[in-house]
Amino acid sequence: MNSRKSNDEGFTGLEAAIVLIAFVVVAAVFSYVVLGAGFFTTQKAQQTVHTGVQQTTSAVEPSGPVSVQAEADGATIGNITFYLQLAAGGTGVDMSKVTYTVSTSSMVKTFTNSTATLSWVKQNTPVDPGQTTYGGLLNAREMVLVTIQPGFTSAQMGTNTPFIVEVNPPVGAALPIARTIPAGMTANTWYEVY
Repeated sequence: MNSRKSNDEGFTGLEAAIVLIAFVVVAAVFSYVVLGAGFFTTQKAQQTVHTGVQQTTSAVEPSGPVSVQAEADGATIGNITFYLQLAAGGTGVDMSKVTYTVSTSSMVKTFTNSTATLSWVKQNTPVDPGQTTYGGLLNAREMVLVTIQPGFTSAQMGTNTPFIVEVNPPVGAALPIARTIPAGMTANTWYEVY
């Protein structure tokens, strides 16, 4: 009797090889996707860190004294002046977009470029790279004098009153400048405040 037995041992090895190759291909594709997602996430995290550092550091810093001028009554503040310059390592700041908030314990007012006076004390020459006229950009090695007329009453901002001027650039953290009005003032006189 001639019995033919089927021998499948060779096919089992071939099937195992196909399954192994399929696993390797799937693992390679999966690892490529995971690595790609990891690189993307790392790049986004790096951008977030750079943006965070840029946002948390102020773009401008005070330079020199903060001064106030007493009005004719000797009890009310007519002007607040201070100098601003670019913070170390900062990029140019468009001063037309900077706002200023003056606050005391009883009053808060916000001033814009149209309600505060800016005078360039120090300006680069030539004006700005690629410009022929000045565009209002505060660059490195430049300084601007900011004058604010708060319009507060003597009860809102008089002698011995602490006040804060918050400089809010378009990019970066706000710069608070905290000072106190002198205990006694003479009419139309300027005082450096601390």
